[in-house]
Amino acid sequence: MELKKLIYTVDTDGIAVITMNYMKNLNAIDEQMADELMYVVDAAEKDPNVKVVVLKGTDRAFSAGGDIGYFYDLIQAGGEVNMDGLIGKVGVVADGLKRMSKLVITSVCGASAGAGVSLALGGDFMICADNAKFILAFVNIGLVPDTGATYLLTKSLGTARTMELAATGRPVSAEEAKELGLAYKVVAKEELDEATMKFARKLAAGPLLSYKNIKKQIYDAAYSDYKQWLAETEIPTQRECAASMDFQEGCKAFMEKRKAHFEGK
Repeated sequence: MELKKLIYTVDTDGIAVITMNYMKNLNAIDEQMADELMYVVDAAEKDPNVKVVVLKGTDRAFSAGGDIGYFYDLIQAGGEVNMDGLIGKVGVVADGLKRMSKLVITSVCGASAGAGVSLALGGDFMICADNAKFILAFVNIGLVPDTGATYLLTKSLGTARTMELAATGRPVSAEEAKELGLAYKVVAKEELDEATMKFARKLAAGPLLSYKNIKKQIYDAAYSDYKQWLAETEIPTQRECAASMDFQEGCKAFMEKRKAHFEGK
């Protein structure tokens, strides 16, 4: 596959680096990027030379999540917004990272919003720059969290804290993410790449078979019903919200830089 929105490299230490690199919309995830992510995650899993995987964005942002501008244009044109395909694909990526036999580090700089939060949570270790920020912004446009965010956060934080973050949409700083146990380490922005690769090299020199089986134990204990949950719960609930007047109002308000007036329908 020709990669247009990602950069994929494998170095001599066996570290595969997946870089989301589409700053035109701050690495917002559309179906093309999702397809490319699925492709490289599968390639890294199958490559015997890959020992550890790093998923990162750029200095400006990890990922802005869904492309609200695209949804806004569809609404303005009178079209229907159907997110099922995109949600399913990014959900497969998040599941693939958790299921993968290699350890995964997500390296987060700048904003991680919406589906970007799910990708950041998809790794086994998250290393954040001190300017990293996580936002479950779905509620601000009349949607529910998707691409596995609620599932992954509930597993990590429990129901009460996940409810707070999902229902308020408030930003979570890098330091709070570490306090909550979501981030492994927080470093200065200018030190992020070095810290990430240093830790990746340490893992790559470790007991890979042990890591593989630790991941399998944890996946089977915590995430084995993920795809079922995605199909039976997340996609139907987001489909209902995407068809609502509240979602249309939320998109318009976001793009028009004004306060949304929701009516609950």
